[in-house]
Amino acid sequence: MPTDAVPEIVLERLPIYLRTLELLAREGKAITSSHELGERLGFSSAQIRKDLSYFGEFGKQGTGYNIEFLRAQLKQILHVDRVWDMALIGAGDLGHALAHYRGFEPKGFRLVAIFDNAPHKIGARIAHHIVQNVTALPQFIREQNIRVVILAVPAQVAQSVAAQLVELDIAAILNYAPPTLNVPPHIRVYNIDPVVGLQSMAYYL
Repeated sequence: MPTDAVPEIVLERLPIYLRTLELLAREGKAITSSHELGERLGFSSAQIRKDLSYFGEFGKQGTGYNIEFLRAQLKQILHVDRVWDMALIGAGDLGHALAHYRGFEPKGFRLVAIFDNAPHKIGARIAHHIVQNVTALPQFIREQNIRVVILAVPAQVAQSVAAQLVELDIAAILNYAPPTLNVPPHIRVYNIDPVVGLQSMAYYL
């Protein structure tokens, strides 16, 4: 099915389903149901069945879903049945935390390089990476065929860095910088701003 035929909200839920299936597998379960998934996630079983139906039939009425089979199918649909190499731009406090995070590779993403423009950071070691000068970024991306970049730079330079990434034909940006990036629609941007989340929650405090 063409990706533009699937609602974006459905694609955002698929990784949640995949994570839950992995938890069930670790619990030793082999079969689950839309009802069980719904109870775990707070979704209706009908919503889960509808979401999955965009991609085919994965279970049988009365018998449920084979967890290993559905996991494999979701990984294939999400293209995380392989490992994607990523570059991180920004070696500040957030960049340090992301470089040390061990949860990327088990889920299909491998950090392979870190870049910054600050002279005192270039050449420093973060985890098992040596911070490279951002001027080396274009050649690295082209030679290594990097498709995914994590952006952890100050707000004032985020858009200019994003513009450079557009020129380098990057396909996806995980953006930790505060401003909303202005990029062509074919480039996928996912924004993560903890402050926005905290401010939204503060309304209920």
